[in-house]
Amino acid sequence: MNSYRPPNKEHIDNHMMKMEVNLDDISGEWLGYVMDMLFNAGANDVFYTPIYMKKNRPGVLLQLLCREEAIEEMKEILLRETTTLGIRYYPLTVHRMERVFTKVDTQWGTVTVKQGIRNGEVFQSSPEYEECRQIAEDHSIPLKRVYEEVWSQLQTRD
Repeated sequence: MNSYRPPNKEHIDNHMMKMEVNLDDISGEWLGYVMDMLFNAGANDVFYTPIYMKKNRPGVLLQLLCREEAIEEMKEILLRETTTLGIRYYPLTVHRMERVFTKVDTQWGTVTVKQGIRNGEVFQSSPEYEECRQIAEDHSIPLKRVYEEVWSQLQTRD
């Protein structure tokens, strides 16, 4: 498994690639398997979009974002694990914001919150889903209540 992660400070990354394939003859289970393989191989992002192909056949557009050095490994996975006969790929520039992680104490436990920073100010906050889900399950409360508590605690900090 590749552990490449971009630096946490804001930067422009000019060495990214977007790869995509159209698929009209692959099961949903296989798509999930392929997604896991691509992420494990170092893809930065993988997503699917429903599309209509020639002769109005429903299909899926699989797209991924990876660093330039990973192209061959991603191509190998796509050709080996999907039904595609061709791969499109092209260079892409990504503007990444600075990221910091903070902890928020709720009445049920601590939740990690990822925050986006631009020009020295927080512009985005995102509680870690798995931690919120675990709290909701452990305390038999609605997930949205956990999120509300995290947002409330974040606002009292401002």
